[in-house]
Amino acid sequence: MTTSTTVNKGDRLLHQNVLGSRRFSNYWWATIVTLGASGFLLAGISSYLKVNLLIVSDPTQLVFVPQGLVMGLYGAAGLLLATYLWLVILLDVGGGYNEFNQETGAIKIFRWGFPGKNRRIEIDSRIEDVQSVRIDVKEGLNPRRALYLRIKGRRDIPLTRVGQPLSLTELETDGAKLARFLSVSLEGL
Repeated sequence: MTTSTTVNKGDRLLHQNVLGSRRFSNYWWATIVTLGASGFLLAGISSYLKVNLLIVSDPTQLVFVPQGLVMGLYGAAGLLLATYLWLVILLDVGGGYNEFNQETGAIKIFRWGFPGKNRRIEIDSRIEDVQSVRIDVKEGLNPRRALYLRIKGRRDIPLTRVGQPLSLTELETDGAKLARFLSVSLEGL
């Protein structure tokens, strides 16, 4: 579920950090897209200027219209996509924490979103309003394995990171630990 779970103050505070978009896979794809798009853009510019700007090939042999122009457009589109990916990583969209404090009876779910008025996503609730911890498992082409917090009068609140699904063992362990900490039932097994 999280990168780290901390229980403090005599087992009265449970703090879980949630990994957002700063995952290795996002860095990997942002780097690959940046390198590929830069290559396409430089190939398009090289075919226009008739000066080789690349190390691995000689795009000066390409006819600018249509080949060089199309490669340049692919490169520009790829760099726009790479810029988006790097901004999402920089802003750590989806990152945050779950905090359950038995001392004050408060629950705080915090996530970073996209820039704007809803950049900071905060959900505050009371521990006594928690009905259960729910496990949602969907297998198939696009698998989903997530933990949800069921609270009276609200929609189910997702507690796990988005992206890579958790293993069933890890999901069950985290769900059972949270349900035990909150003294509620665990649903969905």
